[in-house]
Amino acid sequence: MRSKSVVSDARQVQLAADLVRLGARLQVLESETSLSRERLLKLYKEVKGESPPKGMLPFSTDWFMSWMPNIHSSLYLDIYGYLVRHTPARGIEAMMTAYRLYLEHLHVNKLEITLSFTRAWSLVRFFEAKMIDTAQCRQCGGRYVVHAMDLHDHFVCGLCHVPSRAGKTRKAASEPLKLAMASLPRPATVTRRSAVAA
Repeated sequence: MRSKSVVSDARQVQLAADLVRLGARLQVLESETSLSRERLLKLYKEVKGESPPKGMLPFSTDWFMSWMPNIHSSLYLDIYGYLVRHTPARGIEAMMTAYRLYLEHLHVNKLEITLSFTRAWSLVRFFEAKMIDTAQCRQCGGRYVVHAMDLHDHFVCGLCHVPSRAGKTRKAASEPLKLAMASLPRPATVTRRSAVAA
């Protein structure tokens, strides 16, 4: 019987621990590592000091289309696409690096975290499954998350046209959000080909 690599096992444990620190749910750990559920449960409790939350992972794309989540999702997907296109990062490593950069970007621009790591992970999977796409705003030129099957010929993003239901608080937040999006290097657009390569 072939013995299991100690180095490979250690890498899997490190990956799982890093994912837990970023806020990944147990289902994400099971999908992205080769560790057993029992070991992942023990690891999660050791790293977080508590049991993992129960419940299903997000299974609908609709959450990513509401005003604030859409902007943050678009920001994350833009960063992720840039990494895949211009660095060796692929797969879960690219997702983790992109999420850390997303958090750093929010900290620099003094914005609150809207997108959890599990949501970001689901976003990339929806994109790769062609359930979600990006469309270019005809006013600012930025690319934003949209439903893949919708028509986008005259698309205007939520920052250029803030919906009335967003409320005064969110309207006040639109300017720093727009600056956060604009400060990303261009071209940083995620493409289907680059995402599949991940």
